Amino acid sequence: MLPVAPPYPVPLCVTLLAVAAASTDIASRRIPNRLVLLGLAGALVAQCLLHGVLAGVLGWLAGAATGFGLLLPFYLLRGMAAGDVKLMLAIGAWVGAEMTFYIVLATFLAGGIGAIAYALLRGRVRQMWANVRTLIVRRSQAARAEADDGPAEIASVGTLPYGVAIAVGTLGMLFASCA
Repeated sequence: MLPVAPPYPVPLCVTLLAVAAASTDIASRRIPNRLVLLGLAGALVAQCLLHGVLAGVLGWLAGAATGFGLLLPFYLLRGMAAGDVKLMLAIGAWVGAEMTFYIVLATFLAGGIGAIAYALLRGRVRQMWANVRTLIVRRSQAARAEADDGPAEIASVGTLPYGVAIAVGTLGMLFASCA
C-alpha cells in the first residue's frame, strides 16, 4: 500500500523543486546548490508549521537522511552526481522518510527506463549489455580470484540528466499517493 500524500502545500512545493531541478539538469547538467538549499530551508519551515517544531524537525531530518542515504552509495560508486544525491535529500526533507523510500524506488524505475531508451536511441544497446555483463563478472568470486588481469574496460554509452528521473519518480509517487 502506498503512503498517503503529504499535506498541502508540500506536493506543490515538491513539484516546483523537482521540475526546477530537472530543467536546470537538462540545460546545464547541474543541479544548483542554491536550489537545493532553498528546498531544504522551505521544507524545514513547512514541516515545523505543519507538525510543530519538534515533530517537524524530526520529520525533516528523517526524510532528508533517507533520501541522502539511499542515493549516496550510487554517488560513491560513480553512478550518479552529487547534485542528484542532494536533490533527493531536499525532496526527502519535504515528504518524509516513508514517501522518500517510494520516490527512490520510482526514480530507479524511471532512470532504468530512461537509460534503456537512451541506449536504444543512440544505437548503444549492445555496449550497454556488455557493460552490465562486465559489472556482474567483476562482482563474482571468480573475478576476484583473477583480479591480477586488471579491470575490464567499460565504454560509457552516455550520461543522463538524472534530475529528470528524480522528477519523474517524485511526481509519479505524489500523483499515485493522491489517487
